[in-house]
Amino acid sequence: MVPEATRGRRASQGAGARLDVVEVAWDAVAGVEPQALGLTYWFQPPAAGDATPVAVRFTGKRVGVRKPGPRDRFDVLESIDGVVPGSGPVALTTRVRNVAPGRWHVTASTVPSAGNAGPGSPPVSGRGRASAVGTTAFAPVLGVLAPGARVGAWSGLVAVGAVVALATQWLLASRSGLPPARVLLLSAVACVVGLAGAKLYYVAGHLFKGDLGRGFDLLTGGMCIQGFVLGAVATLVAGAGTAGVGVGPLLDVTSPGLLFGMTVGRFGCFFGGCCAGRATASRWGLWSSDRRLGMRRVPVQVLESALALGVGATALVVVWTGAPRPAGTVFVGAMAAYTLGRQLLFPLRSAARHTARGRMVATVLTALVLVVAVGVATAGS
Repeated sequence: MVPEATRGRRASQGAGARLDVVEVAWDAVAGVEPQALGLTYWFQPPAAGDATPVAVRFTGKRVGVRKPGPRDRFDVLESIDGVVPGSGPVALTTRVRNVAPGRWHVTASTVPSAGNAGPGSPPVSGRGRASAVGTTAFAPVLGVLAPGARVGAWSGLVAVGAVVALATQWLLASRSGLPPARVLLLSAVACVVGLAGAKLYYVAGHLFKGDLGRGFDLLTGGMCIQGFVLGAVATLVAGAGTAGVGVGPLLDVTSPGLLFGMTVGRFGCFFGGCCAGRATASRWGLWSSDRRLGMRRVPVQVLESALALGVGATALVVVWTGAPRPAGTVFVGAMAAYTLGRQLLFPLRSAARHTARGRMVATVLTALVLVVAVGVATAGS
């Protein structure tokens, strides 16, 4: 059963400002430790000016406590690096942990921060305090609830993408003379291994950033497509002989479905609140969330979905119209084209890359691989 998020009572006192307390309508986890408070502060950026940092102070007091202890009060300061003027409403969500379970009265307001208090800086609308009353909830569930982030969207759409991928592969395997049942069974195993690889890749990335604990957070998805592709493809290569098929033809009939699966799965990222784009005031921006900040963003997940669809459709046409020669070049070319496109889209994401030069190296290498794959396929046709 998927939990539903509801909003606590609010009494907004600043024009354009609003404070919500996130409550979970899920009896199975009511009162289960650890408890936390989920708070969302809404405000309106200025209509014009330069991007400025914003700081929001959240304070709270547990209702009905005569002698409050350390866990009956809190004072938390949250910062946003840069709010883009004219970008529309912004929702900042924070989870206050290590507080006593129960009912709370909370307030929030913007406060001066370095970079936004200088002369001539436009004010953030709703500088007055906003207040609300609400109840604590199960902390792991609160970690995935935020305006614009839909619980279950990522896992649901990734599952749909897997079905699309396997169906496309089955169709192409049958058309290409490969045994579809054995190919499907091997691919099902490859999907399981790929999921493990996706999780390991995600954990390794957070280990590299010194945030290992977050890497094991199961409710936030926490998987990387690179790890899935590496694990799944390695399984297909290793198991091709057992299935009685050649590695090259197997990979070629797999590539369109794999990309169509990514096409669907990237919408799971958009609606689930991961791989979010940079803030923008552009009319082409879409309001979305990274589970902390909801704002108008560059819809980079949708752009990557369109990229996967285009590359997948091209690979489908090539495989459908005849057996590629040499076998395997369609897979190599398609993966190189998709990876190259991703490198070009990475600057539109809000999160910084792990290394400064990794993107440049990956761009050059994938471009070279793509050119070689196209050249080899053209010469072999």
